[in-house]
Order: sequence, then structure tokens, then C-alpha cells
Amino acid sequence: MIESSSVRTLRTPLLEIAYQESGPVDGPPVVLLHGWPDSPRTWMGLAQALALNGHRVIVPWLRGFGPMRFLQDQTPRSAQFTALAQDFIDLLDGLGLDQVDLVGHDWGARAAYSAACLWPHRVRRLVAVSVAWGTNQPTQTLSHLQSHNYWYHWFMHLPRGQEAVREDRDAFTRYLWQAWSPGWAFSDEEFTATAADFHNPDWADITLHSYTHRWGAAASDPRYEELEARLRQHGLIHVPTLHIHGEQDGANGVATTQGKEALFTAGHTLRLVPGCGHFPQREHPSLIQAMVGEFLAR
Repeated sequence: MIESSSVRTLRTPLLEIAYQESGPVDGPPVVLLHGWPDSPRTWMGLAQALALNGHRVIVPWLRGFGPMRFLQDQTPRSAQFTALAQDFIDLLDGLGLDQVDLVGHDWGARAAYSAACLWPHRVRRLVAVSVAWGTNQPTQTLSHLQSHNYWYHWFMHLPRGQEAVREDRDAFTRYLWQAWSPGWAFSDEEFTATAADFHNPDWADITLHSYTHRWGAAASDPRYEELEARLRQHGLIHVPTLHIHGEQDGANGVATTQGKEALFTAGHTLRLVPGCGHFPQREHPSLIQAMVGEFLAR
């Protein structure tokens, strides 16, 4: 278990990045990126397993979560996925790491895909959990079922949804955990410990920008416009990729995983987990540890 006492920080041009580290310093490095609404706690089991297997495991908080802090008040609280991908690269630069294995869930998976697309030389292997690539475009076609699944996206475009994010975040996010993984009986203690990281002063602004920007209703941060243009122009992943997805995922239905092979030039493996919702690493930790460990050892 990674304890909070192991929190470390480093400064980038925009952020004081907080992260946890375990395993041998000279081991093959792997970075684990959590999703929304979640925290580094989501990776406790996998981080421990990888560290015991000799990996140097680095688990940062995303911007707007936990102890992460912006250095300047005037910096836009943007959460487009190119921003999160740039944060990952800034973390590698600050740690002096040229290339790592990369694992991401939910927002972390979208950031990981973006990083692997934009900087393939920095990512050795990629594991994406619960999110498929090629699902970020605001013009994408959605089935009626997936539009229904994304109700919380549309809710956050409305004043009432924005109020829920700002004033009722614990109840709102707890409901999403329940809706996305109906077969998972998580404990009150685990949710409460995780939700503590949602009380960062920037969490609400970060959350709302992410869910409105991705559908074209919020402006991009100009500092990432060049990266956004590169993603639009070159949307292929040139990194060996494993995609793990729960068959009962109530946020991103299994249909969103289909027909993606042409977007990956270095191999793409899809592993569906029966009876699993949106949080495979929490719901079936031993299985996910085995899948990820085997993939990274190839």
C-alpha cells in the first residue's frame, strides 16, 4: 500500500506536481495515471505488484486533484487532454526519464493515448483502461445508448450540473461510481478516502472545463493549441497498446471499443473483463495485475 507520507513534489513551468513513488530506483519505470472521479488510490494494488516485480512505479495526481497546485493564480484551469499529456511529459522531464511504460484509466487513459500519439518516443508500452482511442472528437457519432451513458457530460453544461460539481461533489461522484459499476460493492471508507482528493480548490473548474471543452462548448487553452492541431492531423498510436475494458461499464459501453485496430500501428490488444464495470483495477485487482504485468514483461 502506498501511504500519503510518500508524497513527493516537483515543479514544472505551470504546476507543483505531486506524485508517489515505489519500487527500486533503477527498475524499469512505469507511470500510472488515474481517472475522474478517482485518485492514485485506484492503483494501490497494481503499484504494489509492479514494485514487487522490480519496476520503478510513479503515480502522480492529475491537475486539480489532491495536493496538485498551480504556481500562478492567473493560469487557466484547463483540463483538455493535451494539457494532461503535457503534464505527463513535464513529469518525465523533471524526473530525468527518457522513456517509460504508461498505464492510464479514464481521464488518465485519454491523457496517455494523447501522450503516446504526440510523443511516441517517450512511451515504451501503453495500457489504457476503460477508454478507447478515437472517442474524443466532438463531432463523433454516438449511439442513443452511449448518449444516455454520457448524461453527466450534458448535465455539466447546465447551471444545475455545474452547481452539483461545485456544491455537491461527494454525492454526485458517489452516484457515478454506483451507476458505472453496478456490481461493485465499494466501501464507504474507500470512497471517502478517495473523494478527499476532490476537494482541491481547482477540482470543480478542472472538471467543468474538461467536460465542456471536449464537446466544443469551452475554449481551448492557447498554450496547447499546437498540440491539439497535431492530434487532429496525426491521430495514430505508434506504441504497442493493451486496452482493458469492463463488459458492464456504465460510462463507456463496450461498443465504443470496437473497430479501433486501424488506429494502432504497433499492435493493439483488447481484453474484455466479464461482469466488470468502469473500474477494473479496483473491481478485479488480481486479474488486472496479471494482465498488465504480462503485457509489460513482453
